[in-house]
Amino acid sequence: MPLHRTPTGPATAGLADPAEVELATEALARALEESAVARDQRGGHAHEERELIRGSGLLDMTTPHAFGGWGHSWQLFFQGLRRLAQVDSALAHVYAFHHLQVATVLLYGTPEQHEFFLRPTVGERLFWGNALNPNDKRTLAHDDGDGFIVHGPKSYCSGSVGSDQLTFSAWHEASQSLLIAALPSRHPGISIQGDWDAFGQKQTDSGTVTFNQVRVQAHQVLVRPGTVPRPRATLRSQIAQLVLVNLYAGIAQGALSQGLRYTRDSSRPFFASGLARAVDDPYVQHRYGELSVLVRPAEVLADLAAHKLDQALALGEDVTASDRGELAVAVAQAKAVAHRAAIDVSTQVFELTGAGATASRLGLDRFWRNARVHTLHDPLDYKLRDLGRHALLGRYPEPTSYS
Repeated sequence: MPLHRTPTGPATAGLADPAEVELATEALARALEESAVARDQRGGHAHEERELIRGSGLLDMTTPHAFGGWGHSWQLFFQGLRRLAQVDSALAHVYAFHHLQVATVLLYGTPEQHEFFLRPTVGERLFWGNALNPNDKRTLAHDDGDGFIVHGPKSYCSGSVGSDQLTFSAWHEASQSLLIAALPSRHPGISIQGDWDAFGQKQTDSGTVTFNQVRVQAHQVLVRPGTVPRPRATLRSQIAQLVLVNLYAGIAQGALSQGLRYTRDSSRPFFASGLARAVDDPYVQHRYGELSVLVRPAEVLADLAAHKLDQALALGEDVTASDRGELAVAVAQAKAVAHRAAIDVSTQVFELTGAGATASRLGLDRFWRNARVHTLHDPLDYKLRDLGRHALLGRYPEPTSYS
């Protein structure tokens, strides 16, 4: 499927059918895979690859039909995200965070804001980034008439470098709560530094965004300070967590796939096995069987949680705290399993491939490095605590930006 779009509208090759989405996703995955190892080693901003994502038409996948998008389910989106994460979890992260910001507008904004932000997103081929890190309260918002003045730095801003639009949060001291808003990335007073230097997820464009006395008008404010979120609005954190779930599951799938390929094509049997081929070693077979039963549950639970998300979103404003709680439990279960699969598979696969698989030209270490960096996003122990509380006391996870 061609990766080309018209200058003012959605992809030339339509993505209305899920089968077309799958073809476009596969074409994008193969294109990213060609340079994934070299780019991981180089780091920095992947401008050309981001343009491939933009040109695929997949940025419009979760935008509703009413605003010119394809209006597909989140379950279909997350399945495609896993495919991209198998080959390049950093660019998959950037892609996913665009969709998370679209969801942020839909869940937090008014109908007028949906039209204001999302119609140009499709028509002008805009790529969204993120500066909505609620734990970083250095960015402050001060009242200014019916709007606000925002000032200060914001860290861990995934997808910000090279973006066209940003969602962001700022701490409002007077109400001890968050302002959440959206602005063009090149708005006067906003500067974006490409200073991300972790040893994994190197091309997530997770720079530092600095706001220098930026005026935010009322129509650009998605959540005013002191607002009590409706249950539907709190689904935003579940979408964010499912992004992580599917990135982790995709990393595990990718590590397993590459390990199997290397073992089939290049691994030499251990001398004590008395075998001519590594693939015939019963211990190797056993261990790959173990890894497969780490990966498969991650896939299944990710799909189950995504299905529950679609069901909850379909309820609109009728979604209840109980609906939301059941979804949060499903997402936490999927997160715990995918987290462990990504770490364990990306580590253990080297025990089955041998020393030759550590050659830097192969880049197999990127799966572990990416998993290790990304799974530090929020502690697994707190997900397990939430699940234990639910099992013991029937309590649902408390709605926060992470749960």
